[in-house]
Amino acid sequence: MRFVTIVGARPQFVKLAPVSAALRAYHQEIIIHTGQHYDVNMSDVFFQELRIPKPDFHLGLGAGSHGEMTGKMTEAIEKMLISIKPDGVIVFGDTNSTLAGALAAVKIHIPVAHVEAGLRSYNKSMPEEINRILTDHISYRLYCPTETARKQAAAEGLVDGVEVSGDVMYDAILMVRNKLAERSRDLLQSLHVNSGEFALATIHRPVNTDDPAALKRIAAAFEQCGMPILFPAHPRARKFAAEYGVVWSRNVTIMDPVGYLDMLALEQSAHRILTDSGGVQKEAFLMQTPCVTLREDTEWPETLEGGWNVLTGNDTARILAALGRSEPVYMSKNPFGDGHAAEKIVKSLNFWSKSDWFSHK
Repeated sequence: MRFVTIVGARPQFVKLAPVSAALRAYHQEIIIHTGQHYDVNMSDVFFQELRIPKPDFHLGLGAGSHGEMTGKMTEAIEKMLISIKPDGVIVFGDTNSTLAGALAAVKIHIPVAHVEAGLRSYNKSMPEEINRILTDHISYRLYCPTETARKQAAAEGLVDGVEVSGDVMYDAILMVRNKLAERSRDLLQSLHVNSGEFALATIHRPVNTDDPAALKRIAAAFEQCGMPILFPAHPRARKFAAEYGVVWSRNVTIMDPVGYLDMLALEQSAHRILTDSGGVQKEAFLMQTPCVTLREDTEWPETLEGGWNVLTGNDTARILAALGRSEPVYMSKNPFGDGHAAEKIVKSLNFWSKSDWFSHK
């Protein structure tokens, strides 16, 4: 069969890597890159490091508001799908590229598989929450990374075609894990920090970057934390920090966004991780590094178990308290599966049936 996979943002490239490798053993795959993330360090390096096949089509639609971006992507993807005539479309996660791909497909009666389905933060002010809800409700197959995600989908009446596959991001980590020790040693040496003696930070969500008071509270926590902080700064964080006159303290090393392998190496070596990213929360958990999430909610409640992840919002005192907390409780079971999620997804896709989709939709 012929499947189109649609990606556009760096977390999706990570998810695509194991799925693409497993998919191509049985089916034809055509990759469409929307261009939502187009910077070399946020796109090209992921394809190189994870050995993902070069996208067949690159739409170059990375700029604009949420509505503008989603609309342009939907229109362009629809034209591509009409031309390609695939048996199905596979989308990943919760970005504008995810929703645009799913909408374009179902509007012309092409069934959709949603990888990383069933996630909910229950915060509809987040564009990602809207994207994931709508995508789940129009997809033919929902591949949930955890049992919690499956239950959340079921609570909304989503039962048919829903499976717990495990998490493909865990698959991706296992694909590259043997490269991290050497990568970490060289990287930390170049940055003049020691393993376990620094914190790693990422900030990109509007609730933190677009509010000058919030960004200044985070900067204050960074200054008072008592350890070096490595901060691969998202373009959004750089822009608003400059606009608001936020000055980062001397213990903060501002860096350009890093590639996948470097990010994992830093996550594995850090004493603590501070982030507002959903994917980094989960990677921190899988790398067994305690995380401080600069949000009031999470789509990954599994990471809160045992104190591995703590929600603080952008409150300075809460951030500092979470940074100084005791070590988490060892987790005997990984809720994100066994590292074979992509294989399970592809085995399920081998029983793909358009007629079945039309009968129950």
